[in-house]
Amino acid sequence: MPPTLKPAVTFSETTNLDAAQLLRLFHQAPWAKNRTLHDAKVMLDHSDVVLCAWDGDRLVGFGRVLTDFVYRATIWDVIVDQAYQKQGIGTELVQRILTHPQLNKVELFWLCTRRPGFYEKLGFSSKEQTGMVWSRSKQARAE
Repeated sequence: MPPTLKPAVTFSETTNLDAAQLLRLFHQAPWAKNRTLHDAKVMLDHSDVVLCAWDGDRLVGFGRVLTDFVYRATIWDVIVDQAYQKQGIGTELVQRILTHPQLNKVELFWLCTRRPGFYEKLGFSSKEQTGMVWSRSKQARAE
């Protein structure tokens, strides 16, 4: 049986998100714990689609997309507050991204993750490994 959402959790698309609330979520995750308020504001300004989950006025989930709206979209930063995990919020965020009206023509959705199991349950495949990564921090260490 799929997890059920708390009745108070609502979802919205926004471009005017309080970056401090997002930073509170980011600091819960090892992969985002060093992010700064300034950088979070810049990131939000340059994201194409931003979806949020709310418990009242508390941000409890987040996901964003960078895209050309036709061929490719990349899903980034899907995160759920630790106190709200295992309730279907992350799944709902990803489903809302995949079915978003502005993204309904996108041919391929990409994402980067170190935990593929969650996404494989949603239909993502790890078999099509065609990506490469260039890291600014690794380049700086090599010099």
